[in-house]
Amino acid sequence: MMTRLFGTREALLAAAIIACALLFSLLSPNFATSANVSTVLRNSTELFLIGLGMTLLLGVGAIDVSVGVAMGLAAILVGKLLEAGAPWYVAALAGPLSGAALGLLASLVVVVGRVPAIVGTLGLFGMYRAAIFLALGGSWLSGLPTGLTDIFAARPFGVPAALPLIAASYLLVFVAVRMTPFGPHLLAVGQSEPKARLAGVPVRATACIAFLISGLLCGLAAVFYIATYRNVAMTIGGTLALEAIAAVVLGGTSILGGRISLIGTALGVLLLRILQNGLLLIGVPSLWQPVVTGALILIVLGGEAMSGRLRLPGFLPATGPQQ
Repeated sequence: MMTRLFGTREALLAAAIIACALLFSLLSPNFATSANVSTVLRNSTELFLIGLGMTLLLGVGAIDVSVGVAMGLAAILVGKLLEAGAPWYVAALAGPLSGAALGLLASLVVVVGRVPAIVGTLGLFGMYRAAIFLALGGSWLSGLPTGLTDIFAARPFGVPAALPLIAASYLLVFVAVRMTPFGPHLLAVGQSEPKARLAGVPVRATACIAFLISGLLCGLAAVFYIATYRNVAMTIGGTLALEAIAAVVLGGTSILGGRISLIGTALGVLLLRILQNGLLLIGVPSLWQPVVTGALILIVLGGEAMSGRLRLPGFLPATGPQQ
């Protein structure tokens, strides 16, 4: 079990970020500008938060492919509250609370219901996607009030105001993983659920907390989304889960569970967004962005497969007393 701070994988990611930045700076005069740097950071906000939650889920040996559309549902609630004239702080609080509720629902399906994580959350993905369609009535939710924009989408000195809150989120999770029983429990379950149960680790409670935190972060991401774009599209969050998984596994978190890297996740998010931004600036159609994301996942997991350690993450049927 381990929680990596900064190791070889993180150093390689940092080097890759620098190399990509230099390459795109040479290929496009618009890349190395303060406006573009601010844009890259802004476009990374939701992925930073959702990737942080996905790190905990993979660490515990689970996965949630519904996180993107869960953010979409939370965004709709936040948007409709603003549209109805609710104060900005009520709408801002509704995002994390609704996200946490969706995270709790996912934990009931996967942890309590013992449905394999990838199967259970894929089912939730379909349900959430239908709920988004029904809530929006087949059209966009647009022209929302600016109540959240001045607070959560401000860019003092060109730096998105979201960054301090994102840094605080990563710091809180780091403290929880390194300085409370939650961290050792999380990694013990991810390494071997049966052994963790025999060692007295509260397996179900630990996994449920991971899903709950992930959902809360999805809801927080929804607040920033509404603050920035002031609309909700029908396709909201469709590729976020794939991007989050790519960023997390790039960062060194094991898809097998039992090992996480918070700094690696943040670096993985930056590398992914820099690649996407740079490719657009040099004229590569956005259609190819999911191809790049998928290729990165396959490369990383290919290395895991060659080591003979690859398996689908998820909770197996219980073999001992339930906790």
